[in-house]
Amino acid sequence: MKKIQMIVAAVVTLMSVTAFAHDVKLGDLMIEEAWARASATKQAKAGGAYLTIHNKGDDDKLIRASSDVAKKVELHTHQMVGDGVMKMTEVAFVPVPSGGMAELKPGSYHVMFMGLKQPFVEGEMFDLTLTFEKAGETTVQVMVKSVAHGAEKTMNHNSHGS
Repeated sequence: MKKIQMIVAAVVTLMSVTAFAHDVKLGDLMIEEAWARASATKQAKAGGAYLTIHNKGDDDKLIRASSDVAKKVELHTHQMVGDGVMKMTEVAFVPVPSGGMAELKPGSYHVMFMGLKQPFVEGEMFDLTLTFEKAGETTVQVMVKSVAHGAEKTMNHNSHGS
């Protein structure tokens, strides 16, 4: 009987950690499903994180991201630079429209980590602090998922250095 109780307690704990890792409310904003792709190699020096921000209030902007997992953290997007070539560039902010959402996803806006202190390992989690122009600051937990997760629009971040 005690074994069953321990298993149930472990499952409930795991479910609460998983739920916390994905959803954070900050005023009229809801930040959901923060995740990063596991590093492809142990030598990886860069990586990206993705999430969705729903906004039930006035227009806002994600203006900063920070984390202890890398030397440098920036907001990035992809832009066409001609001949079908996509280039990753830093942006000053990510718009979060009133009554809408901002999707940070592969091939679009994302949080860029440069100079990783150690590679992202599948199943691990790390803290990411997000700062919004109006709503303020909050910290979300980012779940590291398999290299294949979100691979339909992949861009290799390993070329970004320290």
